Amino acid sequence: MSVLSAPYMHDEAAAFAHVEAMLWADGPVCPHCGVVDSAYKLEGVRTKASKKNPEGKERHGLWKCRECRKQFTVRKRTIFEESHLPLHLWLQAIHLMVSSKKGISSHQLHRVLGITYKSAWFLTHRIRECMRDGALAGFGGDGGVVEVDETFIGKEPA
Repeated sequence: MSVLSAPYMHDEAAAFAHVEAMLWADGPVCPHCGVVDSAYKLEGVRTKASKKNPEGKERHGLWKCRECRKQFTVRKRTIFEESHLPLHLWLQAIHLMVSSKKGISSHQLHRVLGITYKSAWFLTHRIRECMRDGALAGFGGDGGVVEVDETFIGKEPA
């Protein structure tokens, strides 16, 4: 059985439960005040109504801290933060990127996941940044000299 056929790869509520189980083994951690296991789950909360969603969309994985009284999800302070894409698409993209032998392009992700190329590009860059090790290396290796041939900046010398 393929990992891509798992429920958390296709269902938003299951995706939130899966990521919460991985990141919060000791219970939910409030990203605002840092208190562990002092939050309660908010069920049935919906967004405002819109033309596209007249009843509003259900907000999966929403928690509220008993200490600071702020709402949060498992997306806060992760690569998923500030993304409008469903969490199950993030999990599919991560699986495809780490399991493909030669990597996967943004164009291929765009076709496979059925999202826009701009969203696929955003996903691939965030995932690659998350997998990066250490700080960015400077040009020339160890702060050495960078030599460039046949390059003119401004007007070409006469």
